[in-house]
Amino acid sequence: MNSKKHKILRIFFVLFLLAIFFVGVYLILLYTGWWEKLNSVDKLKNEILNLGIYGRTFFVFLQFLQVAFLPIPSPLVVIAGSLIYGPFQASLLSLAGILLGSAVAFGIGRVFGKKVVSFMVGEETEKKWSKFLSNTKYSFVIMMFLPLFPDDVLCMVAGLTDMSWTFFMVTQLVTRTTGIFTLSFLSSGELIPFYGWGIYVWAILAIFAVALIYFSIKYNKQIESYIYNHFHKRKSKN
Repeated sequence: MNSKKHKILRIFFVLFLLAIFFVGVYLILLYTGWWEKLNSVDKLKNEILNLGIYGRTFFVFLQFLQVAFLPIPSPLVVIAGSLIYGPFQASLLSLAGILLGSAVAFGIGRVFGKKVVSFMVGEETEKKWSKFLSNTKYSFVIMMFLPLFPDDVLCMVAGLTDMSWTFFMVTQLVTRTTGIFTLSFLSSGELIPFYGWGIYVWAILAIFAVALIYFSIKYNKQIESYIYNHFHKRKSKN
């Protein structure tokens, strides 16, 4: 009984600290005017430039926060970074912050459990993705590749499943690196211009992305089954 009470008190204490942290960060961003700037690429770009030599450190910290704690759109921050530091350097900085944030988000789910995750993402959201990831673990890899899934929520909920740290971090390294570098270079216009022949390529990419998202959702169980069987066949041979 004492053990149960201790566990409940610990959960409430963690929730209390998280609530203070969220409110504190939000009030600071609101008071300094950063909250409004975080929703605009141009404003965010200008503010980071104004930080001078501390801009890179802040940029990494911002990417960490948007994964683990704050509802900031990751593409917006990546694009702003590519406009400031160039696509390659911005990709490396983004990757550092996002990998750290992903690890923390996963750790929150693994260490503090369902009640804390439910508090942070909502009970309905937690149940929905917990059920999905428990039944279709390998689809997690595909979901992390696609842009419309809530990556931060998935990372946190993944910590509640039997997914190993190794599987999670390898998935993050592969998918995040691919997504961040692709977004940085595409948004800079260096690979595909936003005029002339580039317009047709962008249209094809948009159609491909929509089709990929549709089929990955519709056939997620079949995809999961294929990846799972293929993975275990290769593992058995080895």
